[in-house]
Amino acid sequence: MAEISKKEASGFDYDIGYLQNIVHDILKQATGLGASSAEAAVSSLGGYSVTVRKGEVETIEYNRDKGLGVTVYFGQRKGSASTTDFKPSAIKTTVQAACDIARYTSSDEFSGLADASCLATEIPELELYQPWSVTPEQAVELAVQCEQAGFAVDKRLTNSEGAYVSTHSGQRVYGNSLGFTGGYASSRHSLGCTLIASANDEMQRDHWYSMSRHPGRLEDVQSIGRKAAERTVQRLNARKLSTCKVPVIFSADVAKGLMGHLVRAVSGGTLYREASFLLDSIGKPIFADFISMDERPHILQGLGSAPFDSEGVSTKPRNLVEGGVLQGYILDSYAARHLGMQTTGNAGGVHNLHVNSTGQSLNDLLKQMDRGLLITEVMGQGVNIVTGDYSRGANGFWVEQGEIQYPVEEITLAGKLEEMFRGVQAIGNDVDQRGNLVTGSWLMDVMTVAGS
Repeated sequence: MAEISKKEASGFDYDIGYLQNIVHDILKQATGLGASSAEAAVSSLGGYSVTVRKGEVETIEYNRDKGLGVTVYFGQRKGSASTTDFKPSAIKTTVQAACDIARYTSSDEFSGLADASCLATEIPELELYQPWSVTPEQAVELAVQCEQAGFAVDKRLTNSEGAYVSTHSGQRVYGNSLGFTGGYASSRHSLGCTLIASANDEMQRDHWYSMSRHPGRLEDVQSIGRKAAERTVQRLNARKLSTCKVPVIFSADVAKGLMGHLVRAVSGGTLYREASFLLDSIGKPIFADFISMDERPHILQGLGSAPFDSEGVSTKPRNLVEGGVLQGYILDSYAARHLGMQTTGNAGGVHNLHVNSTGQSLNDLLKQMDRGLLITEVMGQGVNIVTGDYSRGANGFWVEQGEIQYPVEEITLAGKLEEMFRGVQAIGNDVDQRGNLVTGSWLMDVMTVAGS
């Protein structure tokens, strides 16, 4: 491999052309060692985060990472190796290691590169790289302002777990021996605060945060601090409930967890292992007929946007659920071959999965529910994707006559995901955009609430 000069450009340690040349040389070496096909990914990442607590700096953490991985195929025998060293000698050793591994692995009829016909032929510009020129000193000041804005809301806010500012950027290049090479830069910035309130020998904590690829789209630091404070104070004087069966609203940030369970249940690795309660569900209703979910991979500056997946397959908008009916699965090439299907461009996960709103505000949902629970936090790992059993600890608010009455804690929600999905009554317009799964609050039919 020829030595290629390192270049400082656009705030990165390496020019993206340098990373592309590394990928090309890896593929050339792999095929030169007898591999029938190969793929490689190279990345370079960097950024920092600061944390303050009670006005004092707690941490300033810088990170700068790079790495490369290579996968080779000898027929349908596969070998993989990786390194963080970009020296030609280290790369040569890594490629050799992958080839050595492949020679001793068993043949797998489903292994191999993505089909050439599925690879991206155009790389759309999605504006994913939006650098933030904030200095660590400025970041500290923003975090201090955020925390101070929270403390100013209520004198019962007596402590803090800290406020933080984080900014990170990176470049990634992927290529394979079918002739595909693609790469792009991206950024991600966030601000957040967690506060603690005390009253009558009781302590409660809560938080708020903002996240965006573009620093100009981050929520104002004072607003973040105030929301963290208001959420924390609202939890004081929490009560316990007796066991009951009532309707439930999952707040938007908690409802994302339900979307995550759905994604797992319809993902290829779960399905070909027959470890999902939604086996053989394509074309079948899994929600009420007013609910649809669609994937939007090409949203400009979207947190889940990507021009191609981690196999080089082009990403495309598509409906996952339409009129309540499951339209397809979430597949990479390996899982697709297991299932006799074609990849959906989801190697590495979904890309901006949106749930359509039925138009109501959160207050409208509370009035529609009339009496029940608003869930604002869940905890524990009591979700079984094989059976659909759902059992998680929760905190939230008791609602009567469409109005929040008081906070509740130490309760457990129990149900079956299949029944919970079918029991969704409405989706709010209070959409939480902070991430790859995008939804408003979910009003659910009756669930079992275990209390004291």
